[in-house]
Amino acid sequence: MRVGLVVHPTRDIAGALATVQRWTAEHGTELVQLMARGNHREVAPPGDVDGCDLVVALGGDGTVLAALRAGAGSGTPVLGVACGSLGALSAVPGAGVADALERYRAGDWTPRRLPALGITSDGGEDWAVNDLVVIRHGAGQIMTAVAADGELYARLAGDGLVIATPLGSSAYSMAAGGPVLAMGTPAYVCTPLAPHGGSAPPLVVGGDARITLDVTPGFAGIDVEIDGQRRPHTDVQYRVELHRDRLTLVTFDDAGRGLTGLRRRGLITDSPRVLARDARGARD
Repeated sequence: MRVGLVVHPTRDIAGALATVQRWTAEHGTELVQLMARGNHREVAPPGDVDGCDLVVALGGDGTVLAALRAGAGSGTPVLGVACGSLGALSAVPGAGVADALERYRAGDWTPRRLPALGITSDGGEDWAVNDLVVIRHGAGQIMTAVAADGELYARLAGDGLVIATPLGSSAYSMAAGGPVLAMGTPAYVCTPLAPHGGSAPPLVVGGDARITLDVTPGFAGIDVEIDGQRRPHTDVQYRVELHRDRLTLVTFDDAGRGLTGLRRRGLITDSPRVLARDARGARD
């Protein structure tokens, strides 16, 4: 058995890391590190995800996203360990990592299947767990022509566009006014960013559709972000498809549709009028 590590670049992971190192040594398991883009923190010998039976992410949700991207090509399961507050993608806190590894080894875990966006451009191929963002680099606007299976939806002038999976629909896309897609919805969403005129609400497309973006940069150029990480793309055409069940997250309970987690984290809240009624009822 081989375990791959993805770690947060700066967060305190010492306790959880020591537990993983001790557990792998006790079980004769090889421990390697999968180096994430832009992260130069070395805690184990480098290795390749293709040889790993499990990937352990030590940090927060961003670290889990990096681990899921690393495992996207191979389908390797990812165990998220929260070194800090428990996020939406972490299965256990740092203190629970030893028990989690034992349960994984015993087969006492539940796979949570997640889709990913397959992104193709002239610069190659990439994966996004949350979202692909094409946005203006500086002053001015960019234009994006959005088509679904070759059928033009709209030509937009503005700050850019977010294309998000159901998981990513509660992140940048929601902040820009897009809908929340419940986990398991066989669809993804395109949300314009600060469109200048016209009429083009966020577009929800079926999971079997291909989205094509043709981008006309302004004089300041464009930026491309994948799961919040800026990439050195200069391409102006992108083809995006949703690959269902591409990723595997290790869980130990039923995550439902993800709505309880959104409420727990305060991203979705009740109407103040409803809360005021509840408060009155509690006083009576």
